[in-house]
Amino acid sequence: MKPILEKLTKQEEEAMLAIWQTGKGVARDFLEKHAKPVPHYNTLVSTIKNLEKKAYVSHRLVGNVNEYFALIDEVEYKKQFLTTVVKNHFSNSYKELVAFFAGEKRISAKELQEIIDMIENKK
Repeated sequence: MKPILEKLTKQEEEAMLAIWQTGKGVARDFLEKHAKPVPHYNTLVSTIKNLEKKAYVSHRLVGNVNEYFALIDEVEYKKQFLTTVVKNHFSNSYKELVAFFAGEKRISAKELQEIIDMIENKK
């Protein structure tokens, strides 16, 4: 069983999105992919160091700079995040999750049918 990932702050999650989009790189590389508003360089570096403590990111020294890279795959993070949301807020039922979005008119009948078609075609 995979270890449960420590919850990320909004700032940490935005940094991870930039890291996943970039692949590996130095902090300045991640600023280019970061969502607006882009944080100050020193703020991003501090956030990356927090991500290292949480075992989401690691680095290797290249010359005299740290090259950072993700230790956690984006898909794996999404799976764990969504599983936690469904468990804590929807009685561990994906059906309740979908019903919630349908009730809030966040998903249309056409989109639901497309999801059903996707599920049936994977069988």
